Amino acid sequence: MRLHLDEYSHLDSPLHTWETRSKLIGFLVLIFAFSFVQDLRVLPAMLIVTAAIYAVSRLPVAFLLARLRLPGFFLLMMAILLPLLSGQTILFRIGPVVVREEGCLDLLLIVVKFVCILTTGLVLFGTTPFVTTVKAMRSLGLPAILADMTLFSYRYIHEIGGDLEMMERAMRLRGFRGRSFRGLTALASLAGSLLVRSYERSDLVYKAMVLRGYGQLTQSLDDFQVRAADIARLFAILLVAAGFVIAEIL
Repeated sequence: MRLHLDEYSHLDSPLHTWETRSKLIGFLVLIFAFSFVQDLRVLPAMLIVTAAIYAVSRLPVAFLLARLRLPGFFLLMMAILLPLLSGQTILFRIGPVVVREEGCLDLLLIVVKFVCILTTGLVLFGTTPFVTTVKAMRSLGLPAILADMTLFSYRYIHEIGGDLEMMERAMRLRGFRGRSFRGLTALASLAGSLLVRSYERSDLVYKAMVLRGYGQLTQSLDDFQVRAADIARLFAILLVAAGFVIAEIL
């Protein structure tokens, strides 16, 4: 399992050089503004702003498409169910299948908001090293325990994924096919073994950290430097977010 949200954080773009705390605040406000929109007439502006942000970030299109693939399966279920179940106005019939207008409009709203919000989030985490992002959250008031849990979860989910791939490969080499009741039993044993190994690893890591002084007072992480350009970018993003909220209200 390889997430690598920050694999392109080394690129050079206006968003990569933007101070992390102001970027975090600006993009989070923009995401909340996107989620506030319910008027279909605002959706084209959302798509234009999102496309502009992604273009400025200089992240590869393949990076976005690869991370939209898995959540896209959930959208596919909505695309099948919403037009058939939601609403009263019938667009057309195909035998017993009835497609309704309200369901199609709801689906359009959900898809556009989903793509815009997820793309903005990927730009936020893809243009800054993940550790720096968590430090910025810590500097903005995130409790230390939550910051540590976030870092450890991101770090060790890769290790757990690697263990899972290794155990599955070993089972296949031993003839496992998984198409019988015995296969389900083997998969349950695999999940149990993975859970036990993960717990044992977390216990060992915690003890090693305690021996190295984890939990003692550390120096402040508030070492971010805000420049005038960072404030200007934050102000511009906040203006865009406020524009979407005002457009929705009016």
